[in-house]
Amino acid sequence: MKKISKISRLMSYAGRYKYLTYASWLLSALSAIIALTPFIYIWRIIREILNVSPNFSQAQNLTHYGWMAVITAILSLLVYYSALMCSHIAAFRVAANIRMDLMKHIVKLPLGFAESFGSGKLRKIVNESSAATETYLAHQLPDRSGAIATPIGLLILLFIFDWKLGFLSLIPVALAFILLMFMTGQRMERSMKEYQNALDDMSNEAVEYVRGISVVKTFGQTVFSFKRFKDSIDSYEKWVIKYTKHLRPAMILYTTAINSVFVFLIAGGIMFTSSDVSSQFLLNLILYIIITPIISITLTKIMFQSNDSMIVTDALRRIDSVLDMKPLSKTENRNSAEDASIVLENVSFSYDGNKNALNNISLLIKPGQTVAFVGPSGGGKTTLANIVSRFFDPQNGRVLIGGIDVRDIKKEELMNTVSFVFQNSKLIKTSILENVRLGKPDASKDEVMKALKSAQCMDIIDKLPNGVDTVIGKNGVYLSGGEQQRIAIARVMLKNSPIIILDEATAFADPDNELRVQQAFTELSKEKTVIMIAHRLSTITNVNRIFVLKDGKIIEAGDYQQLIEQNGLFNKMWNDYQKSVQWKVAKEVQS
Repeated sequence: MKKISKISRLMSYAGRYKYLTYASWLLSALSAIIALTPFIYIWRIIREILNVSPNFSQAQNLTHYGWMAVITAILSLLVYYSALMCSHIAAFRVAANIRMDLMKHIVKLPLGFAESFGSGKLRKIVNESSAATETYLAHQLPDRSGAIATPIGLLILLFIFDWKLGFLSLIPVALAFILLMFMTGQRMERSMKEYQNALDDMSNEAVEYVRGISVVKTFGQTVFSFKRFKDSIDSYEKWVIKYTKHLRPAMILYTTAINSVFVFLIAGGIMFTSSDVSSQFLLNLILYIIITPIISITLTKIMFQSNDSMIVTDALRRIDSVLDMKPLSKTENRNSAEDASIVLENVSFSYDGNKNALNNISLLIKPGQTVAFVGPSGGGKTTLANIVSRFFDPQNGRVLIGGIDVRDIKKEELMNTVSFVFQNSKLIKTSILENVRLGKPDASKDEVMKALKSAQCMDIIDKLPNGVDTVIGKNGVYLSGGEQQRIAIARVMLKNSPIIILDEATAFADPDNELRVQQAFTELSKEKTVIMIAHRLSTITNVNRIFVLKDGKIIEAGDYQQLIEQNGLFNKMWNDYQKSVQWKVAKEVQS
């Protein structure tokens, strides 16, 4: 398959605006050529001054040449401004289309994709990688066109006025170009990839650190408690220092070479004029001294453009890393679950294709049953719940809801069938009314109020300044974790799905809120199929069935009494839990 160039890739997002991009290249090149014209008029001014010296009053064209230099300089700026206008319009369109493409694709991916991929890394790709293409198209490509046109125009000027001086001025350019190739080759591309990877790692770990800042403050921990975050910073620091030291010699030589044009010109001037100095040669030498700094500026632009080109190449690779991910399969079937039963048949799943998080799991949950998943951390409890709700598709086996394979149920229908209450439910910055109404956008205010009442939320509503219309996060209005949980339960109640998944939903609730949350759960669970993921074993003693998971396998199953009598892992977990509760009570009494 033929590899598509990055320019072709970017132009595929531009649509009809790609012609503005092409126009920007032509205008930028034209601007670069026009920008050389003032130097010709400056040369004419110097020539006339030398010709009439010392009778300067005889100079007739100085004013004309001066104004022509100013006018052509302004004309060059106007043409360049037009080039940037064209390039920016096209670049904004490309960046917007890339973001829209990414977001359209992301919503088709499994619901658990963002968590496994890394929300910080994903946000960086959507925002910064697309922004890198905007900078490249809006600035770098037009500037590259001008940077190509400038040396061509300079070469013509240099060799027209004095080919010997022109040749001398190109020697340091050739040396600098060789050093530039050394600094911007394939090795640099690999380094750029490593650099972006290091930034991604820091971004991901920073997000996790911010999420856990409440725990740091609560327990008086330091930043070093977040070892991965600190390690990512240390790794980035070591890489940057090592990379900088590696490029330092080449960069010093490049800077020296590109700024040594004057040395070659002066040496050449002394050599060529050892016997006689003509006014014409002196005039040309002055022109070369004035004009050759443009060479160093142009080469420096090319160097940074090469760097930006590698940034865009890496940005497109990262964008493709998302776009290449396989979305969930879609079905055109209009199948609806016959009931709220859940069946797993020989389900296996792995996040990375290596170690299985779930191993050949089969289970049956009857309609209206309340079941619990318990077990050691990393046993597969949350993964199993995610498979049921189709956050991911299993690599082997299948999941059936109401006798229908979840892959044969339309996504919208499945989302209406299954609802979730997570352990850290979040509310968006809008009113309580609109937060709850997310569960059923067309719900009336009376329906929302009924759901809030059923979720034991009226004490929250009564204390808020504007009741149910109070905006969360505005004017210092915030809710505790347990209060947010009850609002989230009200949202699920309003949605009224036949299957509910509760993922450690009382984790952040204080004793008073926990009681109210449990009361809300009781109301929520009526005539529903409920899956609970719990660490507080006291909350699951009355469920219909408990599944004990360890290492991705169900090792025990039964109701509370049956599992206690089996004297297996659950019984041990129960005894450990009782000891921890007693220890906590004893500590509170002592204090």
